[in-house]
Amino acid sequence: VDTAMWDRLDTGDLYQAPALKRFRQLQFLPKVKPDKIAAATVVAVQKDKRFVRIPARYGGYHMLNNAPRRIVEAALTGVKFAAPVLAAAPTSDWQPIWATDNPPSRDWPLYTRGNVGEVFPEVVLPLTWDLYGPRAEAGWRSAYVDMGLLMPGDFSDTEPMTILSVFGGYCYINASYVRVLGIRAPGGTVEAIDSQFFGESNAPAYAAKPGDKNLRSTARLAKTIFRLLGTTELPALLEDKAEAADYAARYPGKDASDEELLDYFDELAPLFERLFQRHIDNTFSVALLSGALADLLVKAGKEAALVSILGGIGDVESAAPSTAMWKLAKSAAAQPAIDAEFDAGVDGLVDRLAATTDGAAWVVEFSAFLDQFGSRGPNEWDIASDPWQFRPALALAAIGRMRAAESAHDPAVQAQRLGKERLVAIDEVRSALNRVDRFQFDKALRATTVYSQGRERSKTTIIHAVHGARRAQAELASRMAERGGPTERWKTCLLSSADFRQAVADPAAFADMIEERVPLYKTLSNLVPPFIIDGVVPPVETWERRGSSTKTVAVGDVLQGIAGCPGIATGIARVVLDAADPRELGPGDVLIAPITDPSWTPLFLAADAVVVDVGATMSHAVIVSRELGIPCVVSAVGATTSIPDGATLEVDGNAGTVKIIALP
Repeated sequence: VDTAMWDRLDTGDLYQAPALKRFRQLQFLPKVKPDKIAAATVVAVQKDKRFVRIPARYGGYHMLNNAPRRIVEAALTGVKFAAPVLAAAPTSDWQPIWATDNPPSRDWPLYTRGNVGEVFPEVVLPLTWDLYGPRAEAGWRSAYVDMGLLMPGDFSDTEPMTILSVFGGYCYINASYVRVLGIRAPGGTVEAIDSQFFGESNAPAYAAKPGDKNLRSTARLAKTIFRLLGTTELPALLEDKAEAADYAARYPGKDASDEELLDYFDELAPLFERLFQRHIDNTFSVALLSGALADLLVKAGKEAALVSILGGIGDVESAAPSTAMWKLAKSAAAQPAIDAEFDAGVDGLVDRLAATTDGAAWVVEFSAFLDQFGSRGPNEWDIASDPWQFRPALALAAIGRMRAAESAHDPAVQAQRLGKERLVAIDEVRSALNRVDRFQFDKALRATTVYSQGRERSKTTIIHAVHGARRAQAELASRMAERGGPTERWKTCLLSSADFRQAVADPAAFADMIEERVPLYKTLSNLVPPFIIDGVVPPVETWERRGSSTKTVAVGDVLQGIAGCPGIATGIARVVLDAADPRELGPGDVLIAPITDPSWTPLFLAADAVVVDVGATMSHAVIVSRELGIPCVVSAVGATTSIPDGATLEVDGNAGTVKIIALP
């Protein structure tokens, strides 16, 4: 404090008396003693205050004096100003590993494989990423703007790919920015966001930085939550479904020209952006509503009830293929001749069955299944991957595993059980809440259910559209093979969109480029990408190899994960690394998987419980297991590499634990 200044104001020295009097009148400045100002300043510094408040009777002065500053401060909260350029920025030493890679964000450096690992579990091929990678980023940003999270200045204009990125060929989500939702959303926390999207990991703790808090964003998010709580239906999803179906129906067919097929293929990009925006909107609506629901459960003292009240909600489209497969499996098991053909192996199974009367009828049912669900399969978001329609043997293998499953696993039976348990859990929560909170709980539960169903429906819609483009690409790849190009369809997806368009007519011109990328693709495919990347992509030489084992567990050890679906089961561990090769998985077994996409779902019904290395409360394994009634634990880090095949386990889907009972 400049006490000399205050002395001058107090005595009038060096000021003209009329001027001093007028100054005091205009500023409401009282006569104060320097020691009081000094004492108040010391207290303010000790308490880390941004301003000094002098005695309360002069509070009116401070209110008026600080009002302009507070107004400007509120208006500029979260706004980032470009730093003055003092010198040329240093050249980045970042180098791409794979053709689809982009550099990590400077402002938002933390990335995770959580959640997105289920969408792109394998190396992303250039043709797929060129077609809709940037479109996915654009759709995601639009969804963030609509919900009120993304504010001007959050993302740099020099970083076109920030939310989604590819490192070493593997897709990542920006965890730094998703965590901001926990900061800006009313009542949100970073811990809740991590649990919902990423699960257990070695991610560094959240470190606040200027701009993370944003009053305008918080206000808009609050408005969004208020709107979401009143949602009872999502008619727009039916419009999206119709648009995707129309696109798929317009597939030009084998008689179309190259140009017609290429144009149809490119048409997917703008459609994908619109559909993906809706999907992200549904996904984060569930996140916001689940947060509101969790807060009410805390008030009721029923935090553990969240898993039960979100189980068995019904009308979850991701679970529909498993239900249809169950019926086919039980139909096959009930007919000895068909059952015996399954035992003989899936190679040539359809042809063998079609040659018999009973088998032919079953094949008709299976063909109807492929017509409805043929777009689903492993790595189904990638154009290069073969869905069930292209490789029916994948679906037949899963159906074969279900034949011996106990009747208690019947999805219809489980739906009834889960429905009853859900009603009981809801009644217990409602009875523990007061009238006002009960009203809010009912709205939050209804809206969460609607958006949870909507999230899976929007995902199915996207896959249906992607399959239309995949069919066109497959026809073009077939023509390339006839013209001397690669005979394996996936290799044609090693080209960018522009190169692919040219290669259709002249595949020989791109033969060297394709063959140069094949070895690197195979090398990267045999590696496990880091689950967390913090600003710098580790050299691929440091990545673990797939199938490499870590320290094994001992009897009595307990792996702590995240509760996915309630229930307790004891069984034999079956470590399955590829959904197309379920090995000896059967009744009484516990499926241990590294990560799950929809191609794994049918295997859930063949097991008594499911344990997944990674995942979170919004992961595919959790959503589907809740519908099928299979005890599930996700984010059991290292389960596939530390639990030996044949070990006896106790899986507690209520507590999220996996206990080692015996070793083989």
